[in-house]
Amino acid sequence: MIDLRYVKKLIEMLDGSTVDSIEISSDKGMKLRISKSPQQRAAAVTMASAMAPVPMAAPVLPAAPAARPVDEGGAAAPKAEAPKSAALEIKSPMVGTFYSAPEPGAKPYVSVGDRIRKGQIVCIIEAMKIMNELEAEFDGVVREINVTDAHAVEYGQVLFRIDPTG
Repeated sequence: MIDLRYVKKLIEMLDGSTVDSIEISSDKGMKLRISKSPQQRAAAVTMASAMAPVPMAAPVLPAAPAARPVDEGGAAAPKAEAPKSAALEIKSPMVGTFYSAPEPGAKPYVSVGDRIRKGQIVCIIEAMKIMNELEAEFDGVVREINVTDAHAVEYGQVLFRIDPTG
């Protein structure tokens, strides 16, 4: 059983720090994950032996507008707005090792140009000897894969860019 005072203290410590999430595992298979990110705002207690996948995706934000040229009269010259990118990003929810396939030598879960569906497994991220399957949160077509198989990834690193209209 987990001591609730211990959990409350962990939450207070997490709130007062720059750390986004913490996960603690016991030898008996009990896990406790506390996160400040919007998709996982509540503390979650899991009794399973493997951590549930934590997909993360966010729309691509447009770059800051560049300074507009000034004409001879001192007024800013009108500029046509560039079309906004509709691409969505699948980001790593944790630090770990990225694997594009279920096992070495197997066909990758997804490739550039593949159509994916919400809930489809797109990769595995190994963290602390636990294989975490990452699922897509939306439908679309894979436009970019930004990581190399069996390489380290950071929390929040963009793994895939998905075109939802594709």
